[in-house]
Formats: sequence, structure tokens, C-alpha cells
Amino acid sequence: MSESKPIRRVAVIGTGVIGASWTALFLAKGLRVAATDVAPNAEASLRRFVETAWPALERLGLAPGASQSNLIFAADLAEAAKDADLVQENGPERIDFKRKLYGELDELLPPEVIIASSSSGLTMSEIQPGCPAHPERCVIAHPFNPPHLIPLVEIVGGSRTSEDTIRRATDFYTSLGKKAVRLNKELPGHVANRLQAAIAREVYHLVSEGVASVADIDAALCWGPGLRWGIMGQVLLNHLGGGQGGMEHFLQQFAGPMTAWWKVLGTPELTPELQQKLIDGVRAEVGSRSIESLAAERDEVLLGLLELRAKATKASGNVAD
Repeated sequence: MSESKPIRRVAVIGTGVIGASWTALFLAKGLRVAATDVAPNAEASLRRFVETAWPALERLGLAPGASQSNLIFAADLAEAAKDADLVQENGPERIDFKRKLYGELDELLPPEVIIASSSSGLTMSEIQPGCPAHPERCVIAHPFNPPHLIPLVEIVGGSRTSEDTIRRATDFYTSLGKKAVRLNKELPGHVANRLQAAIAREVYHLVSEGVASVADIDAALCWGPGLRWGIMGQVLLNHLGGGQGGMEHFLQQFAGPMTAWWKVLGTPELTPELQQKLIDGVRAEVGSRSIESLAAERDEVLLGLLELRAKATKASGNVAD
């Protein structure tokens, strides 16, 4: 597999929110995409999404040869998989569905073609039994929504995934400008969603206890630590928080208070009452703004942050965070 050809054509299986966003990114990077989805009006919805996303992708910079015309919508799985160099699978999070799909792909594809799953809820070791002939080419490549803007992709092998597949997948996504993070162990939710779940748990606890309104808790998160997290990760920020003494001094100063807070963090139950509190609170926070307008606001700020980070990285000559 190490002598396999470059990835020029991607098959996208499933064109919902994640699959459509992947498609837009692949096209913007000059790749050819064959997409398929059994949902009614899937092709029209996909092409509409790509067209809407294209101005943002142009702003970030299109690769030579990038064109929306490089997208074909395939009638079935076999047509989509034909001549694919990599498959980006975005099917429902059901193990029976995944295994059946991987069995079909295993029969359709040459052994060197990577099958990458966007799954956030299933591990590759659970899925691989459905791909008996060449399980070594199967890997989790989990993006963060929306994949055409958020650079993160989590690369996680299963028990039978080869190191060559991990390397090739990492090289491929990195070549697209993605920030590839490798997990050495499989865990439900991988890394990013587990971090997000930990924060959500405490947010919901604070709402449940009436500590502050939903809007104020959201504001505390996005106007405080959230701003810093858009620049550096938690441990690196702790290193800065230690001043000239760095991480060593931070732990000397704050390990005690921090671990004391851990003991009183909440473990809320999402009861009907708490769910209604969250719904009412977010409706009050949103006001008259639509989902579309909120998404546009999010994406505009994301674009600005991505452009600023690219500028800072170029100025420093440092490619690492």
C-alpha cells in the first residue's frame, strides 16, 4: 500500500450536513468527487450547499483546478466507488448499517483504497468486522462541523488498521490544510467530542442549579475561555498561566484549587424539566435570529479567525500550535 497512487478522486457516501461539507472542501482543494445518498432530493441539496459554501472557500483560497463542476452525483454505491482513491463515509451511526456498507465497499474497491469514516459515535474496531477482506484500509477520520471550515480531523485506527493507512490518511488530510490529530487509543467520542461533552455537562449543571441564565453562561464561555481556546489548547494556556515558571509553576500554584473544583463539578440528569430550561433559555438568547443567520454569523467569525491564524503562522514561520 505504500506505493499507492496519489488521492485525486474521492467518493463521498452520505451527503447530509457532514458529507456535504466534506464535498465542498474536497472540491475546493481541486479533487474530483463522486457523491451518493439515497435521501430524496439529495443531489439538489448537495449542490445548493456547495454553491452556498463556495464564497467562503474562495476567501480561504482555492487550489488550482478547483471547480464545482468536478462533482458528479452517482445513482448508487458502485458508481460512486468506481475509480475512487479514497472513500469518505458519512452514513448513519448504526453498527449494522456500517458493517453492511463496509462489506459492500470491501467487494467494490481495490485493496489500496482507504475507507475513512466520519463517525463520532462508533469505533473502527466495531466497524471493521464488516470489511473482512481488507480491514487494514479502514480508519476513522472524524471532522468537526463544519468540515469545510474547521481544520480539525481526528485520525483513529481500529485493531486491524495498518500503520500505512494511518500515515496515508494523515498525509492526505494534512495536504488539504486539515489539522490531523492522531489518537493512540480508541474511545467513544474520540477526543474533541469528549472535551465538548465535559464542558456541556457543567453548562447543563449550572443551568439546572439556576446559577445564571443560559445566555450568561454561553457568554461566560465564549467571551472568556472560548476566546483563548481559539488560539491555544488548554495545556499550553496553562503553561502561559504559570508566567516565567511555565507549567511547573502553574501546577504548584493552581493544582490545589483546580482539583478542589473537580470535586464539586456537576453530574446533571437531562430530565424533561432541565431540557425545557435549556430550550427556553436558548430561545430567549436567540430571539428573532434564524438558524441560517446564526450559522452565517458563526462562519463569518470562523473565517476571520482562520485568516488571522494563517497570518500569524506565516509571520512566525511556526507550523505548530
